[in-house]
Amino acid sequence: MPGRFSSLMRPRWWTLLLLLVAVILLAGYLHWDDRLRFWFKQQQSSPAEQQASIWLPGYRAVLQGKPVQGLEDDELSGLTYSAASNTLFSVTGKNPQLIELTLDGQVIRRIPLHGFSNPEGVEMLADGRLAVIDERKRTLTTFKLDALTRSLEFADLASFDLGFAKAGNKGFEGIAWDSRNERVLLGKERSPLGLFSLPFPGEDGAAGALQPLPTGHLFLRDISSLSYDARTGHALVLSDESRLLLEVDARGEPVSFISLSGGFNGLHRGIKQAEGVTMDAAGNIYIVGEPNLFYVLSKLPAVARPEND
Repeated sequence: MPGRFSSLMRPRWWTLLLLLVAVILLAGYLHWDDRLRFWFKQQQSSPAEQQASIWLPGYRAVLQGKPVQGLEDDELSGLTYSAASNTLFSVTGKNPQLIELTLDGQVIRRIPLHGFSNPEGVEMLADGRLAVIDERKRTLTTFKLDALTRSLEFADLASFDLGFAKAGNKGFEGIAWDSRNERVLLGKERSPLGLFSLPFPGEDGAAGALQPLPTGHLFLRDISSLSYDARTGHALVLSDESRLLLEVDARGEPVSFISLSGGFNGLHRGIKQAEGVTMDAAGNIYIVGEPNLFYVLSKLPAVARPEND
């Protein structure tokens, strides 16, 4: 009888063992252990440290999963804020276009990007200039936009070769403008995953060479978008595979993070394949995720504690 009972239980134990191994491997793949350790460290941050940072745990979703109308045949990627127009810009890859949006996700205009192959990132630079990253061409292209611009031709624009000729579909996707140091910050998606800087591109391309930046332990599977906050000197790093938004300081060290899974920070459902992030002048965070869903996160005012507490 004991032998028969043991033979009946053995398949169950093997199943449980395999499930345990799968959970351990998945935890390592998603860096859950690193997230947990940093979460505990994050809880020890002082009010002064939080005040000096973007402090992502203080944000909540105020607009989530709003479909961006009129882009059913394409997908938004990358996101940037223009202070001059108080609007957002994104790009599409299948049918390359520059898309201008209102702050609540309404399409204002579309500008075809002729000669582009796979635009993945867009950023507002200094002096009213925009930059677009083409992942397949491995280029950063800069141009000025005005109210009369109806289309853009790649061959007519200043471009800079970003290198990594063998990167394929694992090249640069994230781009942000570091106004403090007048340079472009770039995020390479993976293989290797990393952050880089590039001096401000002039009319004839970039004035300097691409430089790797120091990074701490980012505990991310990939980098899909970047944004820079001049007030703190910190950057936001978006990862669609990790479903994570991470704040890093000037040394590339993690400062704070939030999960983009459902149930966290006011999100009813998780943000699937988050492809673009930016901040506006008021500190609101905007995210676009496939298939063309629009999100806004705002920082809640701090609640003062009663004096008797």
